Amino acid sequence: MRTATIRIRKDSKTSFADLRTQFLDAWDSGQYKGEFFEFESPAALFRTITPKRWDLIEALQSHGPMSIRALARAMDRDVKRVHEDVQSLIEVGLVEKNPEGKIFVPYEEIRAGFVIHAAA
Repeated sequence: MRTATIRIRKDSKTSFADLRTQFLDAWDSGQYKGEFFEFESPAALFRTITPKRWDLIEALQSHGPMSIRALARAMDRDVKRVHEDVQSLIEVGLVEKNPEGKIFVPYEEIRAGFVIHAAA
């Protein structure tokens, strides 16, 4: 099962070190560990994955691969706006196109976690 984990990480040094460790663990074990999408702040996350884009992801997970026009009809949204949202999600990697040109979410499960630390 392909999984995606969305995280907010302000410390890029720790983030890169964690990515390296995860890669090496997966390489050594030969097991898929999932994919990670990291944002530097909640604002960056919510600029990229807006409420309408969350809805789009959910619709694609429910319906499976479909054209942008069919997705817009299913969501009762303007085709141009759906196209813009799909392009943004393709750039991030949460949505992909199959060989027939239909769009889909390649993850069976998407996890989002938020941890807020008090100032030291």
